[in-house]
Amino acid sequence: MPDTYYKEALKLAQKEYRNSVYKGKSPCLPVLDDFLSGERTSAGIDLGLVQIPADKIVGTKTRGRVNAFAPNFMPIMEDGTEFAEKWKHLCKAHLNEGIRDPIKAYEYMNRYYVEEGNKRVSVLKFFGAVNITGTVTRILPERNGEEEVELYYEFVNFYKYSKINFIEFSKRGSYATLQKLLGKEPEEEWTEDEQKEFAAVYHYFEQAYAAAGGKKLSSTVGDAMLSYIKVYGYPELKVTETADIKKKLQHMWEDVELQEDEEPIELKLDPAEEKKPGVLSKVPLVLPIVAPPILKVAFLYDGTPERSGWVHDHEKGRLHIQRIFDDKIETKAYSNVMENDPLEVFEQAIKDGAKLIFATTPRLMPASLRAAVEHPDILIMICSLNKSHRYILSYYTRMYEAKFILGAVAGSLTESGKLGYVCDYPIYGQIAGINAFALGAQMANPRAKVYIEWSSVKGAKEAATALAEKGIHFISSQDTARFMMDNRDSYGLSYIEGDKLDLLATPVWKWGAYYEAILRQVFNKTLKAEYESSSKALNYYWGMSAGVVDIVYSDTLPLASRRFADFMKQSIVHNVFAPFITPLTTQNGEIIGKDEKTLSLEQIINMDYLVENVVGSIPKYVELSPMGKATVDMAGIEQSQNITARDDEEDEKPEDGENE
Repeated sequence: MPDTYYKEALKLAQKEYRNSVYKGKSPCLPVLDDFLSGERTSAGIDLGLVQIPADKIVGTKTRGRVNAFAPNFMPIMEDGTEFAEKWKHLCKAHLNEGIRDPIKAYEYMNRYYVEEGNKRVSVLKFFGAVNITGTVTRILPERNGEEEVELYYEFVNFYKYSKINFIEFSKRGSYATLQKLLGKEPEEEWTEDEQKEFAAVYHYFEQAYAAAGGKKLSSTVGDAMLSYIKVYGYPELKVTETADIKKKLQHMWEDVELQEDEEPIELKLDPAEEKKPGVLSKVPLVLPIVAPPILKVAFLYDGTPERSGWVHDHEKGRLHIQRIFDDKIETKAYSNVMENDPLEVFEQAIKDGAKLIFATTPRLMPASLRAAVEHPDILIMICSLNKSHRYILSYYTRMYEAKFILGAVAGSLTESGKLGYVCDYPIYGQIAGINAFALGAQMANPRAKVYIEWSSVKGAKEAATALAEKGIHFISSQDTARFMMDNRDSYGLSYIEGDKLDLLATPVWKWGAYYEAILRQVFNKTLKAEYESSSKALNYYWGMSAGVVDIVYSDTLPLASRRFADFMKQSIVHNVFAPFITPLTTQNGEIIGKDEKTLSLEQIINMDYLVENVVGSIPKYVELSPMGKATVDMAGIEQSQNITARDDEEDEKPEDGENE
């Protein structure tokens, strides 16, 4: 029998060899020593005994046996050689009692290179082993800022707590997201039972993914699994049969395919002009247009208009479109949706006849996704930014434009050069607001420094008080009036001195204008056309040019300052000037961009740094309030989650002489 198996393995090797030559690839196994110096490999980190995923064993440590195997680790030496006899002997041992001796391997970039046990690997791979036991030494790559390396360091950090080495992602932040979606804290260790359970779940999901056509995609099984968990949740995945997983994957397949795209998000910067529908997408979105005669629109709130300025502003927007469209639409608000199961609220809204649903908080992202996948005839839009999901549309405002203008106004008024800024959450879009305010202040006053406090750490009033106690009088605080609470709370740009509080100007989220423009695009079918002509996730990111962001001045703001602000506003609206012009210098001295070019919107959205004239830092996840953590879980920048692998890099380095 071993003779027959060797002949079969040899055929597999010869086929792989020919295919490699045909494709212009090396027909031999890669050798770790060929691209890493001996110094690097001798300074590795001992991982101990590891269950190595067989498909991640890709090469050898040295050139000793490189010509004995094809790239698939099948034997290339002719039958009758000493090598072939040894391979057959191992084959017989495996069939009779199993290969028990662990191999010895080096891990580099989550790929394994065998130092001892190449033939054992070959035999086990031939018989379809999923894992191969081995003692492993990890070699860390040089940290150079490249995406592939940074993603690997995120894996290293994830492995430190999970000991999971078989799941891979193509996009940064995914390992941290998986940790959260599984209900674990950023640095919480997995139990052995949790590791075994996840391995089993991954195996069943991998089978369903392959059956659904996943092998044709360039994205990873991990990418698809993460998308699936975002929609259906890990608890449900654990108890779902492979066949049902496949069906659900097919329902959300466009989201799975989207993971292949290096730039999965398409930003829409202004309302589109009316045009004819484009080419139909593979799974067309059924938008609520014309029939029935009255379009029912639902608004889902995380709170009530009486207790939340944010909800109050969206409620004003709802009432605005009800007046504007009158007999064409019927709107209904659902408050406090997070107090129970938000998915039940979506289901109730749909049962009530809603064909268009606005989810007004990022915290509703999981329920929005689930509802959108299960009800493809319902249009769901979520007030969030930078979310790459095909089945829901996101909308947000370029509030940083108003923040820049307010920063310039504050910088022109301050005598001390010290300004204050209270920010809510370290989420996408908010960091841009801080930096825009600081750059505007710096443009008007090169000496200006912006001191930052976080309401999601201290509380809004406490944060403003902390700034005032530093002798800072001009403070940019909440963007909406907290009229329902202490009327001494600051919002917008205020001047505070002792008990004196003068509101100077405030940025305005014009949600009424936003919702009106969205409804017009629904009725004239341009929204449908935009969706059908794109294969990406659509993010509506409108600003002053769309009339959805503005600034309101109080009588206390000097006339000259109003004129200055209006001049800057018109410059931004007509694209004469932009808030973010390179080069920018960060707090740690890094230079962003050059040659006086404007940052792209993707660069602005994904800012995870503060510019040089900001005093303060982005809070860590553990410092946030419960509401802050919940919001960051859904829309937080990576740095705010305190799960960056760089923090743990030193922990992974061996002591002098270790593993020599």
